[in-house]
Amino acid sequence: MKTTKHTISVLVNDQPGVLQRVSGLFGRRGFNIESITVGESEEKGLSRMIIVTTGDDNTLEQVEKQLYKIVDVIKVVDLSSNPMVAREVALIKIHAEPANRPEIISIVETFRASVVDIGPTSMIVQVVGDTDKIDAIVEVLRPYRIKELARTGVTAMIRGSAK
Repeated sequence: MKTTKHTISVLVNDQPGVLQRVSGLFGRRGFNIESITVGESEEKGLSRMIIVTTGDDNTLEQVEKQLYKIVDVIKVVDLSSNPMVAREVALIKIHAEPANRPEIISIVETFRASVVDIGPTSMIVQVVGDTDKIDAIVEVLRPYRIKELARTGVTAMIRGSAK
């Protein structure tokens, strides 16, 4: 079986402990969570989790079945089986002496990112995009000495009018 990356949307009741039960299910089954984001959904009282995991189709099917056994899980959708929009945000603090700043700003502009803070010897860059874009800018900025990196994880939706 072919192992692929899956992006799963899980609609849940907004209750204490739901995130722990969902993430615990993955751990107990030996499934790795590459990324997880959680936030309110379009419906009051419900939250949406976007989980990125890797596995074959059988693994995904097992994950789905197990998720539905959790009382607070309302709906599970494999977003990656449809055309989707997926985005991530990263904040990257880099060492930036004044002499290097024009070079760094040029890189930031190339990636359509932005500088959100400038200190005496550092800059914080904000970048929004798919995971590949975030990975690429991190690699290009690495020679300038990344002091700190914070990534949100992937959030996603199916394209168009599909729900």
